[in-house]
Amino acid sequence: MFGTTRALVASALLLVMAGPTGAGGIAGAYLAARQADMLSDYATASRYYTQALARDPSDPTLLEKAMTAWLGLGDFTRARTVARGIRAHGLQNPIADMLILSEHFANGDHEAVFAGYENGLSAGPLADGLLKAWAHVGTGRMSDAGVAFDAVATGEGTRNFGLLHKAFALALVGDFGGADQILSGAAHGALPVTRTGIIAHAQILSQLGRNADALRLIEQVFGAQPGDPTARRLRGALAAGETVPFSLIRDARGGAAEVFYTIATALRTEASATYTLFYARVAADLRPDHVDALLLSAALLEELGRFGLAIEVYDRVPRNAPSFHIAEMGRAGALEDAGKPDVAIEVLRQLAESHAVLPVVHTALGDTLRRESRFAEAALAYDQAIALYHQPDASHWGAYYARGITRERTGDWELAEADFRQALSLNPSQPFVLNYLGYSLVERRERLDEALEMIERAVEAEPENGFITDSLGWVLYRLGRYDDAAGYMERAAELEPADPVISDHLGDTLWAVGRRREAEFQWRRALSFITGEETEPDPDRINRKLEVGLDRVLEEEGADPLKVASEH
Repeated sequence: MFGTTRALVASALLLVMAGPTGAGGIAGAYLAARQADMLSDYATASRYYTQALARDPSDPTLLEKAMTAWLGLGDFTRARTVARGIRAHGLQNPIADMLILSEHFANGDHEAVFAGYENGLSAGPLADGLLKAWAHVGTGRMSDAGVAFDAVATGEGTRNFGLLHKAFALALVGDFGGADQILSGAAHGALPVTRTGIIAHAQILSQLGRNADALRLIEQVFGAQPGDPTARRLRGALAAGETVPFSLIRDARGGAAEVFYTIATALRTEASATYTLFYARVAADLRPDHVDALLLSAALLEELGRFGLAIEVYDRVPRNAPSFHIAEMGRAGALEDAGKPDVAIEVLRQLAESHAVLPVVHTALGDTLRRESRFAEAALAYDQAIALYHQPDASHWGAYYARGITRERTGDWELAEADFRQALSLNPSQPFVLNYLGYSLVERRERLDEALEMIERAVEAEPENGFITDSLGWVLYRLGRYDDAAGYMERAAELEPADPVISDHLGDTLWAVGRRREAEFQWRRALSFITGEETEPDPDRINRKLEVGLDRVLEEEGADPLKVASEH
C-alpha cells in the first residue's frame, strides 16, 4: 500500500514540477520557498516548494505549503493535485479537503461529497454542515437538505448561516414563500442585515409579485439612490415593474460557492488576508461569475502586495456586470501600486468615457492624476464629478476637498478656498479639510486666529495624526507662541518620526525657544529624510539655517524676526 501511495504522490508531483532542484538541494529550495511565502510571492513559493517536494514527496509541511502556494496563485489543477497527495498520505488538512470537496461540487458529483465525508474529509464544522446540505439539494433530496440546514441553524454560533442558506435553497427550488418567511424573520426571528441577504430577499419578493415591498426593502437598506451598483440596478428593475428572477444561486454548485464566499466574508476581519483568500478563491473557482468573490479575492491580493495577480482577477469581472466599474477602478489602483500609473490613468480615462454618468469614476481618475502631480488634469476630472451632483450632500465633501487641493497646487487660491469652504459646509467637522484649509491660511499668513480654531478642532478629532498635530504646532509658531508650539511639534515628531517637513518645523520651533543644538539636530534629521520626491522642505534652505541660523535666514528672506528667546 505504501509503495502505491508513494508512486501516486510522485506522479502528482511530476505534474506540478516547475524546474530542477539545482545545486542548493532541498534545504536551499525550502529556504527560498519560505522567503517567498513570507512575501506572499505565490509563483516563486510554488516553484521552490515543488522542487523541495521532488526530493521529499512525503513531507507534510512541504505538501501543505506547496498546495497553498498554488491555491494563492489560483492554479486549482496543481493545488488539487497536491491536495490529493496529502490525502493519499493519510494526512488531515482542512484546506486540502476543501479543495477536494469543491472539486466534487464542480463536477456535479454530489454522492462523491457524501463519500468524501464518510472517508474523513472535513473543511471545518461550518463549511461541512452547509456543504452537506447543498449536496442534498444537488441530489434533489430537499427534505434531507432541510434537516441538514436546520442542524447548522441549531449549532452554537451558526444559526444565521444555516437559516440564510436554507432560504437560498428554498428559493432555488421555487419555494419563495418559505424563503421569505425565513428572511423576513417571520419563521425564526430576525436575521442580521447583510448585503447578500437583502438582495436575495428583494429578488424573492419580486418573484412573489411584491415589487413594492422589495423596493421598500432596497431603499430602506441602500437608500433611494443606492451607491451599491447591484442594488441600484435591482432598484431600477423593481421600480420599472419588472419581475426580477432569483439569480443569486442557480444550482448546488453555486450554493457551495456561496458557502465559501460566506465564510470568506465572515473571516475578512478575523483572519489573515492569506487564509481568507483561500476561501474567496474557491468560491470564484466554483462560480466564475461570482463577482463579489472575484472582487474580494482581488482586494485581498492587493493587501498582500500581489498586484499582478489582483489585476488578473479584476480582469475576470465581465463588462456587463453592475460592479464592472468597481473592478476597473480596482484594476487601476493595482496598476498604480505596481508602478504603472500611466496605464492606470488610461484605464480610468476609458472608464470615464464608458461610465460617464458615475461621479465616482471621475473622482477616481482625479485622485490618480493628483497623486501624479498632474493637478490641472485632476481638477478637470473633479469638475466632471461635481457637475453630476444634482444636489450635493454630506457624502460629496471629498470631491470638493480634492479639487480644492488641485486648485491650491496650481496657484488658484481663491477658487481653492471656495472648494474647501464648500466641503466644510457639507461636512463641518471633517478634520482633514479643517487641517488643510487651516494650514494653508497659516502658510499664507492670513486669518491666523481662524486657522488656529480650525486646526484645534482637527486635532481634537484626530489626536493621533502627526500631520494635523504638526499643523497646530506650526500655527502656534506663526503666532509667536513658541513655547506652546514646541510641545505640539515634539508630539508630531513622535507620531511621524521620519517626515522631513515635521522635523524641519520642529527644528525651527526649537530654535525659536532657544534650544539651538536640538534645532540643528532636527534640521539634519530633516535632510536625511528627504528622498528627492518631496516638494518641501527645501534642502538648500535647511543647509542655510545650519550655516547661519534661522534668524539670519529670516532676515535674508525679509520675513518677520523671531521673538527673543533665551538659550536653554
